[in-house]
Amino acid sequence: MSEFLFQSEEDNIDLPQEIPKNRKVWNILIVDDEPAIHDVTRLVLLNTVVLDREIKLHSAYSAAEAKVQLQSETEFCMAFIDVVMENDHAGLQLIDWIRNTLRNQSIRLVLRTGQAGIAPEYEVIRNYDIHDYRTKTELTKSKMTTTVYSAVRSYRDISTITSSLKAFKKLIASSTNILKIDEISEFASAALTNLLSLMSLDSSSVYIVRHETDLFEHVDETYLACTGKFGTQPNNIQEITGDIKEKINATFLNQTTEITDQYFISYYKTSLDASAVLYIEFESPPAYFHTDIAELFSTNVALVLESLVRHQQAETNQRELMYIVGDAIEARSKETGSHVRRTALMCRLFAQKLGMSSAFITTIKGAAPLHDIGKIAIPDDILHKPGKLDPAEWEIMKQHAANGGAMLEHSNLPIAKLGKTLARHHHENWDGSGYPDGLAAEEIPLEARIMAIVDVIDALGSIRSYKKSWPEEKILAFIKEQSGIKFQPRLVDIAVQNFDEIMEIRRTYPD
Repeated sequence: MSEFLFQSEEDNIDLPQEIPKNRKVWNILIVDDEPAIHDVTRLVLLNTVVLDREIKLHSAYSAAEAKVQLQSETEFCMAFIDVVMENDHAGLQLIDWIRNTLRNQSIRLVLRTGQAGIAPEYEVIRNYDIHDYRTKTELTKSKMTTTVYSAVRSYRDISTITSSLKAFKKLIASSTNILKIDEISEFASAALTNLLSLMSLDSSSVYIVRHETDLFEHVDETYLACTGKFGTQPNNIQEITGDIKEKINATFLNQTTEITDQYFISYYKTSLDASAVLYIEFESPPAYFHTDIAELFSTNVALVLESLVRHQQAETNQRELMYIVGDAIEARSKETGSHVRRTALMCRLFAQKLGMSSAFITTIKGAAPLHDIGKIAIPDDILHKPGKLDPAEWEIMKQHAANGGAMLEHSNLPIAKLGKTLARHHHENWDGSGYPDGLAAEEIPLEARIMAIVDVIDALGSIRSYKKSWPEEKILAFIKEQSGIKFQPRLVDIAVQNFDEIMEIRRTYPD
C-alpha cells in the first residue's frame, strides 16, 4: 500500500456528504476484517463520480456480514473482498456463495489479499468468477480508481444486457397472454399493463388513441385505453389537458415519434383509413426505456387492436342490421320493436344459465331478431286479423316458419345460419306436436328450444291484435303447465328460477 495517502489527525479531511435518497448512486461493498482497509478505501474513493453517479461505499467486516448486506434491497455494482477473514478461504467461499447460492452474476467482484500465497492468482482466476485479482500492496490510489471505473462500466453493460433480455422475455410472454383476450377494452388494458411492466414504468401514465377516417373525410377519434393518472375510462376524455391533446394531434398530423425525459409519443399506421398514437408520460426520467422495444411492442399491439376494432365494428354492424330487419318484421305485423330486443336479451339469459359458450351466447342474441322473418310473406288480412284464424288461414300463418328458414338458408354468416334454425323451428314443441317438421325433444335444435319458450313468454305479456296482455303470474303458471309439452323441462326450470330477471327485461324495454 506504498502509495496510499494516510492523513494525520490534524489534517483537515473532507468527509463525504450524505447523498440524497432519491439520487442514483453506485453502491460498492468493502468486505475486509481490517478497519484500516475500509478507511483507506473510503479516502481514496472520496468524491469519485463514475458515469455521472457518485460512489456510495458500504462496509462488511466478515463474510457473514457481507451475506446479510448482499441479500438486502441494496443493488451493489461491485465488491472488494478480502481472502482471509473468518478463515483462510472466507473470501473465496463468499465469492462461491454469491455466484452459486445467491445466483448474482452481475455484481463485479474484486479479490484483494495481503497473503498471495494462500490464494495463488492463477488458481483463483481459473476457479472463481471474479472481475479482478489484486494484492493489497498493488492497489495504489490510481489503480484502485481505475479498477472501480472498469468494474462499474462492466456492471453497467451486464445490467443493460440483462435488462434487455428480461424485457424481451416479458415481450414474448406479454404478447402471448394478450392475444388470448377477445374484448377490446380488456386487451387494451392488458397491453398497457404489460407495456409498463416491460419498460419498468409502473408509475407512468398512458393513452392509446385511434383515428379512423370515413368516406366523408370525417375523423372518428376513439380513446382505446388509458392508465395511471389518466384513469381507467378511455372514453372520459374531458380530463385531457390541452398540452397533451396538442401533442397527440400533432403526432397524428406529422406521423412522428418523439421521446424526452417527460414523455414518449409514437404514431402507428394500422390500416388504409386508420392509425393510432401511443402516449406515455413518465413519472420520472426512465432508466431502462428502450425506444426500439417500445415501438416493436406497440406496433404489434396497435395492429391487434385494429383487428379487434374491425371485428367489433363488423359484429356491431351485423347486430344493428339484425335489429333493423327485426324491427321491420315487427312493424309489418304491427308488433313493437321492443319485442325484438327483449327476445334477444332473454335468449342470451337462457344461454348463459345453460352455461353455453360465449360464441353461442353472442350469436343467439344477434340472431334472435330474425325468428319471425317469415312473416314478411304472410298476407296482411291474416297477419292483422283481430279474431281467431280459421283452419285455412292458420295453415297459411304456419308457413312463416318454413318461409323464414328458406330465406336464410343460403347465408354462411353464423348469425344468419343460427337465425335460419330459429326461424324454422321456434314453433316446434317438446312433445312433437309443433310445426313445420313435427320435431320432438332433442331433435329440436337447442337454440330453437330456447327461442320457443322466450317467444311465448314475451308474446303472452304483450298486446296483440287477437289478445290482451297477460299478467305475470298467469304467464308463469302457463309456462309451468307446458313443461314437457311445449317446452323442454330444463328450460322451464330456468324460466321459473329466473322469472323475476326475465320480467325485468320486459320492464326495461316496454311496448
